Amino acid sequence: MSGNIELLNTTLAAAKAADRAALIAYLPAGFPTVDGGIEAVKAVIAGGADVVEIGLPHSDPVLDGPVIQTADDIALRGGVRIADVMRTVREAYEATGVPILVMTYWNPIDRYGVERFTAELAEAGGAGCILPDLPVQESALWREHADKHGLATVFVVAPSSQDARLATITAAGSGFVYAASLMGVTGTRASVGAQAQDLVGRTRATTDLPVCVGLGVSNAAQAAEVAGFADGVIVGSAFVKAMLDAPDEAAGLAAVRSLAGELAEGVRKR
Repeated sequence: MSGNIELLNTTLAAAKAADRAALIAYLPAGFPTVDGGIEAVKAVIAGGADVVEIGLPHSDPVLDGPVIQTADDIALRGGVRIADVMRTVREAYEATGVPILVMTYWNPIDRYGVERFTAELAEAGGAGCILPDLPVQESALWREHADKHGLATVFVVAPSSQDARLATITAAGSGFVYAASLMGVTGTRASVGAQAQDLVGRTRATTDLPVCVGLGVSNAAQAAEVAGFADGVIVGSAFVKAMLDAPDEAAGLAAVRSLAGELAEGVRKR
């Protein structure tokens, strides 16, 4: 079975054709449990998310702030495995038909085996992978297998990325470009800021791929602000926080569905 990069491409193109940004939600697999995590993905899609990123929990997540680290810790203590990540992708995709990506650091893939990982992700209906710490110059093996299995390879660019470096990164990527809106770790911020808009402009000068902005968006007003200059708005910590703050799982699912609805309205007000 081939992966779903084409579904990802058409979903992002449809949002653009509707003159809006796509809403991309991030949730870690295995949080609060594997089953609960699958229900959370379904809930954010029901609320209006166009694309979902499933995080592969990692014990040393260099990009992730305290909220996602807390969720990752809960998932790891619950014994989450790569098989559970694949199951989350499969069940969420089969239930919704929405493109589902995996966001992971490189080390777990390297240990698991690139061919095995890409084959299983494609078989589960996954659309691709976001690889925040894989250097482009070391990505040939991954990209060869991702291409073979119809998976997108999404690289992360940051405000510190020089223009020549941006061109190298975007030439190697597919699906979309993940623009980290600021230096530092993930988390909700009071302001997403001009840095992100500048980065999107510089990135767009190097590629026709959609440019989606993450790190810091937590409410409809910020989503609308970012939707004014980006092709997609990526929200993670705000969803995870809504689950963490809820008194029980049912309340958590209701909270993330409601937040997705507010953010989906926000991205339509560009």
